[in-house]
Amino acid sequence: MDTQALTAFLAVVETGSFSEAAHKLHLTQPAVSKRIRSLETQLNASLFDRVGREVLLTEAGKALIPPAERIVQEISEAKQIVGNLSQNVGGKLSVGISHHIGLHRLPMTLKAFAIEHPEVELDLHFLESEQAYHSVINRDIELAFVTMPRNLDKSLHMETVWQDSLQFVVSKEHMLARKATVRLNELCYTNALLPEPDTFTHKIVKALFEQHKLPLRTSLPINFLETIKVMVGVGLGWSVLPETMVDQSVKKLSVEDVNLSRKLGYIQHRNRTLSNAAQAFLAVLEKNR
Repeated sequence: MDTQALTAFLAVVETGSFSEAAHKLHLTQPAVSKRIRSLETQLNASLFDRVGREVLLTEAGKALIPPAERIVQEISEAKQIVGNLSQNVGGKLSVGISHHIGLHRLPMTLKAFAIEHPEVELDLHFLESEQAYHSVINRDIELAFVTMPRNLDKSLHMETVWQDSLQFVVSKEHMLARKATVRLNELCYTNALLPEPDTFTHKIVKALFEQHKLPLRTSLPINFLETIKVMVGVGLGWSVLPETMVDQSVKKLSVEDVNLSRKLGYIQHRNRTLSNAAQAFLAVLEKNR
């Protein structure tokens, strides 16, 4: 079965459009249509229904998605394994990076890697840690730099690169900002500005309050830590931020008997051989960490 036709099929499934699939694959729309027709001929089944401007999957199309994804992925990995034998560093490297790590931990590594290996096409995906985590499980990306989860899927391998100290912060005008130390229960009476409840950072803070049998009062979740810092600075609540982000715009609190931190690092799929490009990237990271 033609893997180019399967790739075109999956692109149409992802984008819901022949024209968008053509743009994604750097092809013309007629070329994508031709590949889909070829695939339908091989399978003797229609894969899409065109209703007005909509492109809808038929039952045959829905059934084809899992094996098509598996075949395309296995062919890609087979090419990678053979390509690794040459020791050449090149091709595309797909990396998922959480926004915080991308801003505060990886810039120098990315710069050094681009200088050392200009032949590698860096395909960077700036994602929430949880999204990147699932993208590695699904083998959509090769590496992901994320906040380490407490419970790791058995299909994944993780390496901790940085210990990230977390600090409680409030605005300079907050009533607690004048105190040398505060108790954890004093934070129960004002809103916490935290990321979404399913994020690893939110879970760290929630676990701390549950451990002390204290209520955690939260307002609307804000997923970007930079936005949270601004909202804290104008007095909309307290939060927990990485120490690398704490500056003069907020006041750091010393909370009695509490030391919070999280682990940052990278994850990869155990059953996926790293490309030469990925191995080279990790080597540059080790030199720059």
